[in-house]
Amino acid sequence: MTAASRATRLSTPAFDWTMTILSAVFVGGLFLDGWAHTHGRVDETFFTPWHAALYSGFLATALFLWGGLVWGVRRGHRWAAALPDGYGLSLLGVALWFAGGPFDFAWHAVFGFEVNVEALMSPAHAVLAVGAALITSGPLRAILRRPPATWWRDLPLVLSLTFVISALTFFTQIAHPLANLWAVGTRRSSPDVTELGLVSFLLTTAIVVGPLLLLQRHARLPTGAVTIVVGLNSIAMGFLFDHGDYPRALVAASLGGGAVADLLRLGLRPAADRPVAFRLFSFAVPVLLTGVYFAGLGLTTGIAWSPHLWLGTVVFCGIVGWLLSYLPLPPRLEPGA
Repeated sequence: MTAASRATRLSTPAFDWTMTILSAVFVGGLFLDGWAHTHGRVDETFFTPWHAALYSGFLATALFLWGGLVWGVRRGHRWAAALPDGYGLSLLGVALWFAGGPFDFAWHAVFGFEVNVEALMSPAHAVLAVGAALITSGPLRAILRRPPATWWRDLPLVLSLTFVISALTFFTQIAHPLANLWAVGTRRSSPDVTELGLVSFLLTTAIVVGPLLLLQRHARLPTGAVTIVVGLNSIAMGFLFDHGDYPRALVAASLGGGAVADLLRLGLRPAADRPVAFRLFSFAVPVLLTGVYFAGLGLTTGIAWSPHLWLGTVVFCGIVGWLLSYLPLPPRLEPGA
């Protein structure tokens, strides 16, 4: 057995960046297809321009991964170690899509095309959701397995995390504050819809803030990471809003909230050896992000919810972040406690 066949193949910046760019195209196709669904641009056929964009992005990503695998094997690596470390699960995601694509086609043929929330919950699309998360998280896994480097070399880690979070928020868009403006001043909601709106803020906080805290715990969030993750995810989710114009003010408010959160991180320096700062940061970030959302509403269309509701939502989102902080940074238990 040669040394190459035994050695773990590490990814290079070129490989990470290529995979990141292809993942961006892939996820962009996913949101384009989602935009078509939320804006009534689909019909009773699988062969649409939106599906073409989505599956073209997938195929480009799949071909790159398979090419990397073949290149590694030809260089003497074992099949199991032919791809750079961290990208094996991405190849599994490709396999899920090769299975899920025909599954999706067959599902449409047997049960018809999904309507509204059915498009997010169908078993075929659940397979595709898991596959997309595995594919796009490749750079995240690869860079986490290497020591911290320059900001530019670690940026694919942040973008990869953004793609994974965006895939999660895409498939939970029925409960996302930018895809559904529950508290907009011109909207008079029933109690049931208001309750769904409250839950949507808590769920979105968990999806977005949880992964950020995990990387912060291990000191792997580069400068500006919160702005990038929150900003790009907000820009993408805004396209799924289907009740009027693109919510520019709220997206801009989210970008501003992410920037303030990054400045707060520089000031607090939350870390494993600074647990009080870590807890405070975990509470403050969702408070900021939810607070600027309501501030954006107040300055534009107005807030339909009472101060009891929207201020309480801001506080409870902070509590969710604070509770999440105990997962990556649990309290130390004294012997005999």
